[in-house]
Amino acid sequence: MQSTIHIPTTNPPFNSYTQWQKHNKFFSLIPINQNPCFQTLSNPPKSLKTSFQFDFEDEKIRKEFNPTSPTLLPVVIRQSDGVSRYVWDGSDLKLVSVDGKTVCFGGFEDLGDGFRRLFRRCSLGVRNFLFPREISENYFEYVKWKFLHRVFSSALQVLATQAMFRAIGIGYARSLPSAAALNWVLKDGLGRLSRCIYTASLASAFDTNLKRVRFSTSVVFSLSIGVELMTPAFPQYFLLLASIANIAKQISLACYLATGTAVHRSFAVADNLGEVSAKAQIQTVCFDNLGLMLAAALNVMLKNNQRLQACLPFVVYPIFTAIDLYGIYQSLKHVHLQTLTKDRLEMIIDTWIQFRYVPSPAEVSKQEGINFIPSKGRLKWPIRIGGLNPKCQIPNTSMMAMQSLCRDDFYFVCTEVCFHGIERTEGILLCLREGASTTDIIMGVLQACYIRERLLCKTGILEDGDGLNQEWLKLAKACKRSAREDMELLNEKMVELAMIQ
Repeated sequence: MQSTIHIPTTNPPFNSYTQWQKHNKFFSLIPINQNPCFQTLSNPPKSLKTSFQFDFEDEKIRKEFNPTSPTLLPVVIRQSDGVSRYVWDGSDLKLVSVDGKTVCFGGFEDLGDGFRRLFRRCSLGVRNFLFPREISENYFEYVKWKFLHRVFSSALQVLATQAMFRAIGIGYARSLPSAAALNWVLKDGLGRLSRCIYTASLASAFDTNLKRVRFSTSVVFSLSIGVELMTPAFPQYFLLLASIANIAKQISLACYLATGTAVHRSFAVADNLGEVSAKAQIQTVCFDNLGLMLAAALNVMLKNNQRLQACLPFVVYPIFTAIDLYGIYQSLKHVHLQTLTKDRLEMIIDTWIQFRYVPSPAEVSKQEGINFIPSKGRLKWPIRIGGLNPKCQIPNTSMMAMQSLCRDDFYFVCTEVCFHGIERTEGILLCLREGASTTDIIMGVLQACYIRERLLCKTGILEDGDGLNQEWLKLAKACKRSAREDMELLNEKMVELAMIQ
């Protein structure tokens, strides 16, 4: 199992009633009722740059007390419903809204009719109800595909539950109600037991392979709905089919709950993880209700034809399932995780070695993809973090690396040879000492990546022979020296992108 390096990216909260920020001669005032957690911005928002072209000049402030035209004061208030600015008209201080193109000065000019203002208020109300105030740029794309996923998944669940009720009515027409209740309790109990076993066995995979595990369990969830839809056709096997479906559902639910925090953390940009999680629950309830309404509408349309109503789930199941899984796949593509795993660190370092720059979290996420089918073993000289496997052949270079360790070393890099059946695989092993810091881990992976790059460029550098040990020592020392030279600059670039602190 891969090791996970969790790098916190939250900023310490700044508690105050107001916060004044001066950016490009603007002062930005953020009221405390908007969000008690503040984030210092390196640049002013683009909306403030384009709304007014204003320069802070002393002669404008020392204007006459009764100017002939309204004076724009260099104070801007950013709120969830827009941007406002203070204006002095000679007698009163007014707060006017900034439209991006037009400024409304009290009774000068109306921005629109009543319907337009009502529509704007309603849209802002919906926005504030469903979305957090501070989120990353890719959040809305994620919610768009989440909407597609939740609506059709909820509709399928309604149809599946309806099918199971129909199966109970067919298969247990002569039995006591307690027998049906016992079967229902048994299937739920087996499902929850399987959920505990699954969560305990794959706990660390939720961090290292989050996207792959989540999409895989989503496929399992969709298949479980298909099994539930089959219960009316085989009512005598209701307990078996319902238990299998419920086990799959509980496994999917365990994965959803375990990975939810990491997904929400990737969208939180102002220490508002709690708000993002709360809004996610609101979205889920709203989208699920829309799916319920869709399923109810389909049943109402076919209420006069029992045969078509019975065939409805089998007709819509493949269509709704395809849309559901496509929505999940697309939404996961917009999740830029904040945890630095071994695979992501390899991608960053390989890019650094080739192009001398550190990719952003969005670029790493795009390169990583969903990774539905593991690519283990496809690369030459794969890097593994762990300990020496005594069942495998231990080369002399491993013993040399261990003999050269000193008290200040927190890792060592060596080669390893594994056999998968009759196939012989050579790889690079990074062994970490207990108490190794994040810097030590990055340094070790950086050295291992340098070694892999030079091994791939010079294919015969470690062939068996008398000079093998000397060649390995030279290679390891040269790569360690290169890693130390790059470590400071690489660390600075990763800190700038908030990958580490």
